[in-house]
Amino acid sequence: MEWWRRVVIAAGVLAVLTVYDVAEGAEHRNAYAAMMYMGTPRDYEFYVAMRVMMRSLRKLNVDADLVVIASVDVPPHWVRALKEEDGLRVEIVDNMNNPYKTQYSFDDRFKLTMNKLYAWRLVDYDRVVMLDSDNLFLQKTDELFQCGQFCAAFINPCIFHTGLFVLQPSMEVFKDMAHELEIGRPNPDGADQGFLGSYFSDLLDMPMFHPPSNGTKFDGRYRLPLGYQMDASYYYLKLRWNVPCGPNSVITFPGARWLKPWYWWSWPVLPLGFSWHEQRRKTLGYGAEVPLVLIQSVLYLGIIAITRLSRPNMSKLCHRRPDKTSSVYHVGVKFTALFCILSAYVVPFFLIPRTVHPLVGWSLYLLGSSALSSIAINAFLLSVIAVLTPCIGIFGALLVLAYPWYSDGVFRALSIFAYAACFTPFLWVSFMKVLLSLHLSLEREAFLPRSSESPSPPGFNKLY
Repeated sequence: MEWWRRVVIAAGVLAVLTVYDVAEGAEHRNAYAAMMYMGTPRDYEFYVAMRVMMRSLRKLNVDADLVVIASVDVPPHWVRALKEEDGLRVEIVDNMNNPYKTQYSFDDRFKLTMNKLYAWRLVDYDRVVMLDSDNLFLQKTDELFQCGQFCAAFINPCIFHTGLFVLQPSMEVFKDMAHELEIGRPNPDGADQGFLGSYFSDLLDMPMFHPPSNGTKFDGRYRLPLGYQMDASYYYLKLRWNVPCGPNSVITFPGARWLKPWYWWSWPVLPLGFSWHEQRRKTLGYGAEVPLVLIQSVLYLGIIAITRLSRPNMSKLCHRRPDKTSSVYHVGVKFTALFCILSAYVVPFFLIPRTVHPLVGWSLYLLGSSALSSIAINAFLLSVIAVLTPCIGIFGALLVLAYPWYSDGVFRALSIFAYAACFTPFLWVSFMKVLLSLHLSLEREAFLPRSSESPSPPGFNKLY
């Protein structure tokens, strides 16, 4: 009976260790993974984008683990939020050396993208879908786990996109890739896109992936239908999705870096920006940006009130010069006034939190521009309508862009051009009115003495 007791104890210990291993490692046979590293001016934006993407996947009830491959320099409180608030598995890794960082025309923001190769080390899983943070999921895509050893979509006729691809983890493949990095395998862009395109150079000749209904997993390499990586630019032409090959499942935003969907100014310039922010509103929320938005709102309202109440004193301060007839003085006042107006429309743009909701962002921008414009209006005694004409124009452009019933993207673009052509004369008239107002104000100041000055001799005014 002693041996039987030992068998039972050993089985119990094994069960405990197995449970512990599942809790610490893989809970499912497959995983969706994304990477996160530091060293770019947009680290926080990508951190937010990645959390929104992962939370949207969880909301779709995917049958897979959600994994983040995070470099060692990611802030600990970010890692803690990923684990405790989002329920993600976080793999901490050292940054891989990028041997292409010295080649001509290398973009430094791609210096650490080789960390994506660590996905092949996730050998706890049968298949991994590797993702960039700028993916917007429209529906569940678990059928991708039936694909082969490597699968990716071609959004370019000849180059597959590494924003989403399927892989079978393998330490052997990972070691071979690391060796290819060391010997300097040809890489046109110095990033993961160029390296993987060179490593899997025959993917264009591979068959298209069509998931079988019985759940069978394929072997080999396959091209993914375009519906798994729908370039957002396809939507902007027709203002609707019409991708016939494969399910319309995932939108990707590979365009200009400053037009990623999480930036508040991306909508209504790019219609899909609002879709991304709606997904964030339903998953992560905007709690991190609320305090700064409230502070700026109170500050702008305070500026409007203070400048209005101190209007007489501000105007006197701006015109206090001994020689009011000097041409240099006139030019200086005009330049200062125009600079203040221009700054009123530029400064608020850079103060607003970049990842706030577009409706909040544009509202705060218009409020900030109006508030800072009030400084120039009250200091130089300018026309309110003339100074705020650009603000009115921007608001009108937003309405034209946000109009939801355009037949296609071409008609939308033509509408914007037509609006700009119609509004330009009003902008020019307002500019000339500001200059005229400044000129008349300076002429009036030149011949009106200050209260502290003695009046001019009676004969002086007879000349005028």
